[in-house]
Amino acid sequence: MQADHVIRALGALAQEHRLAAYRLLVQAGPDGMAAGAMARALDLPASSLSFHLTQLSHAGLIGQRRAGRSIIYSADFAAMGGVLACLTENCCGGAECLPCPAPTAILA
Repeated sequence: MQADHVIRALGALAQEHRLAAYRLLVQAGPDGMAAGAMARALDLPASSLSFHLTQLSHAGLIGQRRAGRSIIYSADFAAMGGVLACLTENCCGGAECLPCPAPTAILA
C-alpha cells in the first residue's frame, strides 16, 4: 500500500465520529449496516453521518451498496489490512519479534 493511501486512511480515522462509524461497521461485519441504523446507533444527524461516511469512503476504508431504498455501508477489511501491514512492514527490524501482547481496550 502506498504511503499516501495510508496517510489518507489514518487521517480519516483521526476524528471521533468517523472512528466510531468505522468501528460500528467493523462490528456489523461483511453484511454492513444501513445508514439510517448507523445514524441512530451513533446518535448523529443523517447529514453529519453522510459527511463522515463520505470521508471514510474517499479514504478507501468503506464500501457501499444500494438495497432497495437504503444504502448499506460496510468496512473494507482488506483495505484496513493493507494499512496495518504497512504500519508493521519492518517490525523489529528483521529480528525475531516478541509475541504481541493481547490488545487492551483503549477505546470505550
